[in-house]
Amino acid sequence: MHALRKNRPLRRIVLASAATVSGMVLLLSLKPHDTPAVAVPAPATAPSGGTSGSTAGGTTVTGDSAQTRWGPVQVRVTLQNGKLTDVTAVDYPTDNPRDQEINSYALPRLRTEALQAQSADIDTVSGATYTSDGYRRSLQSALDSAGG
Repeated sequence: MHALRKNRPLRRIVLASAATVSGMVLLLSLKPHDTPAVAVPAPATAPSGGTSGSTAGGTTVTGDSAQTRWGPVQVRVTLQNGKLTDVTAVDYPTDNPRDQEINSYALPRLRTEALQAQSADIDTVSGATYTSDGYRRSLQSALDSAGG
């Protein structure tokens, strides 16, 4: 007995519906070959681990590089009179467009949080858990090296 016989219209409807649903699932699961690039400045290269120096603007210290699942994260801090005045991410994952997209919104938020908190006790940015954790560890390392 053939599955698409004319005396079984319900079976034909079920098979046609299943084929349509399967085709839609396959069509919707296709991903574009190239994702649009997000403009993120390339990280500056910096020596690893506690590099410090005095400038007219205060003391500048580079924290240890914190290895994360997606790559290293490293920050440089500037302190003036014991107060955190600037935090710059000098190394962070930029290998693919998704890393660039995540870091384009996460790094400014982490910087703002650090400057407001005046410490490494900052919140994790949703969607950037690994970057946030590495940022926090490198920031704490820099603050420890600066004695702040």
